[in-house]
Amino acid sequence: MKSMKTEQEIALYRETGKIAAEVLTILKDYLKPGIDTYSIAKYAEDLIVNKFSAIPSSIGQYDFKFALNSSVNNVICHGVPSKTEILKDGDIVNLDVTVKKHGFIADTSRMYTIGTVSETALKLCRVSYECLWKGIEVVRPGVRVGDIGYVIQNHALRNGFSVVREYCGHGIGSLMHEEPQIPHYGHKGKGPVLKEGMTFTIEPMINEGSRQIRHLSDDWTVVTKDGKLSAQWEHTILVTKNGYEVLTLREEEASRIKK
Repeated sequence: MKSMKTEQEIALYRETGKIAAEVLTILKDYLKPGIDTYSIAKYAEDLIVNKFSAIPSSIGQYDFKFALNSSVNNVICHGVPSKTEILKDGDIVNLDVTVKKHGFIADTSRMYTIGTVSETALKLCRVSYECLWKGIEVVRPGVRVGDIGYVIQNHALRNGFSVVREYCGHGIGSLMHEEPQIPHYGHKGKGPVLKEGMTFTIEPMINEGSRQIRHLSDDWTVVTKDGKLSAQWEHTILVTKNGYEVLTLREEEASRIKK
């Protein structure tokens, strides 16, 4: 599988990443108590296809039928949109979108809070976002994959949370899953070496309680075994000559990039 990207490919990839980022931003104003996750998925599909003339690449991926995964409260990942799953005040929800255009796939997700949420939920969403950025900020040529997982795991544990180990970030490009895999736990100096031109996702899944997981009978949805909350954020990252570029960066995050 090809994981290194040329300058010409990167220029196209930036456009794809921007679309994925804008979809998540637009959805901020759409989510509210009383809306079902099926409607959210159909709205996202409409945006991707009709507003951005792109492909919702999760549709048909392993027979999945929707333009996004919707993971509410104790759902860790791969939540399946449903007309009967209705958002309510106090919920937290992760929306995970993949977009394909110019032959490249951008993969990104963010947390949304619905109405007034608990202090625990707010802390979990905040710390999981910090985990994502701590992982991103160590990216540069010569760093090893284990260095990313190390900083993510340490930050989660210091804040009293746990890191899901069964799912990880991954190389991405013309295919959804390329090399290398990016675990969100690990040891410094271990794993594959990052090289300029690599593109991959970082997408830590952080649990309020135990890191143990359980699969539901739909063969998609993954939930916390103890029923406690889970949160996740995700970006598609490019390794540059001297560091990193976040291909799916949202405008609200611009201040995080060091000049």
